[in-house]
Amino acid sequence: MILYPAIDLKDGQAVRLLHGEMASATVFNDDPAAQARAFVAAGCEWVHLVDLNGAFAGAPVNAGAVEAILAAVDVPCQLGGGIRDMATIEAWLGKGLARVILGTVAVEDPDLVRQAARAFPGQVAVGIDARGGRVATRGWAEETDVMAPDLARRFEDAGVAAIVYTDIDRDGAMGGPNVEATAALARAVSIPVIASGGVSSLSDLERLKATGVIAGAISGRALYDGAIDLGAALAALR
Repeated sequence: MILYPAIDLKDGQAVRLLHGEMASATVFNDDPAAQARAFVAAGCEWVHLVDLNGAFAGAPVNAGAVEAILAAVDVPCQLGGGIRDMATIEAWLGKGLARVILGTVAVEDPDLVRQAARAFPGQVAVGIDARGGRVATRGWAEETDVMAPDLARRFEDAGVAAIVYTDIDRDGAMGGPNVEATAALARAVSIPVIASGGVSSLSDLERLKATGVIAGAISGRALYDGAIDLGAALAALR
C-alpha cells in the first residue's frame, strides 16, 4: 500500500482544512516546495497535491505553487482541484504531473474522464468525495444524489488509473479513516482505490493495509502535526 503525503494548496500556502471548510484552513507551511522536499527526504514515493482554490473556482489557481513543487522533487506527483476540461488536463500533464485527479467532472461530464483516460493511459484518476455516502462536487460545496460505489462503477471499463475516495466527514478531523466504506468501494470495482480523509495514526494505515484491497492512503494533517512519522510509516508499510 502506497502512502501519499498531502499538500493542500490555498493562496499559495500548504494548509489543511477541517471537513473541507475553506474558512477553517490551518497554514502549515508558506513554502509548499520546501514541504514537498521534506516529504521526499523522508522517503515518500509519491506526493498528493490539491488546488483548493481551484476546486471552487473550477480552474487552476495555485499553478505557481504546483510548478514550484514539480521543479523541486523527482518523485511523481498527482493533483486534483479545478481540472475540468481537456486543455487543463493536457497542460498539467505537459508540465510534469504524473497524474491528474478528476472529481467534479466525473459526475458532470463522465465522457471527458473516459476521453482523458484513453488519451493519457495511467495518468488519469477519479476523485470521489462523499458525505454520508453521497458524492459532493465543486469543492465539496454541492451534494448530489449519486452514491459513491455507483459513480465508481461507471468508470470500471474506462481505463482510469485509480480512484481517490475521500470521506469528507473524516477529512482533517484526525478521527480515523472510514475503513469499512473504503474497503467496500475497493471491493465493488477492479480499479485501485486510494483512501483519503481522517488517516491520523500508524494504526490507521495498518488497518487500511490489512483489508488487502486498498491500494493507497493519503495523509496530511497527521504528518504536519507529528501524529504520524512519515519515515516510520513508510518503513512499516513496506
